[in-house]
Amino acid sequence: MTIPYYAQHLRALALGMLLAVATSACHKADLTQHQESRPLMGTVVDIVTEGPDPALLVSATEAAYAEMARLSDMMNHYNPDSVVSAINRDAGVRPVAVPRELMQVLTRARMMSERTEGAFDITVGSLKGWRFSPDQPQMPDAKAITAMLLLVNYRDVVLDETNGTAFLRRKGMRIDLGGIAKLYILDAGMHVLKRNKVTHAMINGGGDVEVIGTLRGRPWRIGIRDPLHPERMYAAVELRRGFVVSSGDYERYFDRAGRRYHHILDPKTGYPTQGPRAVTLISEDMDMVNGLSSSIMVMGMARGREMVERNPAMEGIIFDRDGSAWVSPVLERRLILPTKSGVP
Repeated sequence: MTIPYYAQHLRALALGMLLAVATSACHKADLTQHQESRPLMGTVVDIVTEGPDPALLVSATEAAYAEMARLSDMMNHYNPDSVVSAINRDAGVRPVAVPRELMQVLTRARMMSERTEGAFDITVGSLKGWRFSPDQPQMPDAKAITAMLLLVNYRDVVLDETNGTAFLRRKGMRIDLGGIAKLYILDAGMHVLKRNKVTHAMINGGGDVEVIGTLRGRPWRIGIRDPLHPERMYAAVELRRGFVVSSGDYERYFDRAGRRYHHILDPKTGYPTQGPRAVTLISEDMDMVNGLSSSIMVMGMARGREMVERNPAMEGIIFDRDGSAWVSPVLERRLILPTKSGVP
């Protein structure tokens, strides 16, 4: 998970995030900051804005949350009234009409599945029975997983972009957009801020971050957690524009018989991935990284490095299971390492 530095307090321990102040001697006195945090998409979404008009920052933030809530309601498979739930209910029966925004997410998911040769697959929602709460963990048996794997295949998601419908070919199939919808929804919130003339902003949702502009005259500083010690920061990076996305095996998990079972499932095995412990990617292009960090958790270190290295529009860190980290060359020169106090 990434850690934005923008507040003067510690985030609730459930989020495992440290928020700290970004300071600058060149801060303009006529700019004020506005910060809000609200529960959304199963996490907490933070919005921080800066500008000369406090009332505008408040109204723009309210409008951004309203738009993100609308999209979340549409795409949340836990919500029985959502369009995604309707698609799942009518699997193998009939196509379902979908709004433009949902079609955009579905087509992006298909492209990411093709790009990663199936390492990213929204039909992992068909793998039911997993619960990653350490207090009440649940795990389907091997026979059930084998049966459910027959329903996991992104090619069986039929999109008719002309007529605006989506259809799952097999009864019992389910899609889960958790791996790709969140960043799309955060970006929609950022577009609302921009339309309301906000030029300095950060939106963070459970560690996926988008920023524009600066905070107190300096780039936004985004911290990257150490997966072996999630309460600590491995390093930080400064950005004026772009996205930081992270996936890791330390977010939602339980341990059993010496093995960690976490929420990122391998579409080919039906079990949690056993590759890298965490992946953080940075890019100014949302589609470049949206869904890719979890895909690299599936594909493994070698394939992940190859994908990052061959694309100059993306930077990244991949943490191996022993805690060692591979950092892309450009990002390595930009990383801000912790001081003795542990804060970059």
